[in-house]
Amino acid sequence: MKTIHFQKSIDAPADIIWQILWDPETYPKWTAPFGEGSHAVSDWKEGSSIAFLGPDGGGMQSIIDRMEPNHLMRFRHLGVLKEGKPQEDEESREWTGAMEKYQLSEDNGNTMLDVAMDTTEQMSDFFSNKFPEALEVVKQLAEERSGL
Repeated sequence: MKTIHFQKSIDAPADIIWQILWDPETYPKWTAPFGEGSHAVSDWKEGSSIAFLGPDGGGMQSIIDRMEPNHLMRFRHLGVLKEGKPQEDEESREWTGAMEKYQLSEDNGNTMLDVAMDTTEQMSDFFSNKFPEALEVVKQLAEERSGL
């Protein structure tokens, strides 16, 4: 595993960006660069399970490890899902314990979104290419919603 980092400055308050990131209506919009039809299934409470899924039921099973509304969301990945079912193969074991963190720091209505993600070597290029696209969508949606 290696950790990759991304930053995006957004001219919107942290609470709006938080809504864009985790609202069931907007989550599929900003995650579309990773795969059309991406969605998450969870009650969005700290300690709860969350499934990050594509339209085919493939994705990642995780736990909401830490949540501080409008400031921090951290996921601990448990393993790979295929057709909605947990896998017990080498790929799944590689992801076990990987972390993904979203942190918001607001200053006078401008917010810095910092993302850190543990990833396998095989997926590093994919996420390094797609995360900037996804965060640009977050920025567009948040700035549009905040009226900028």
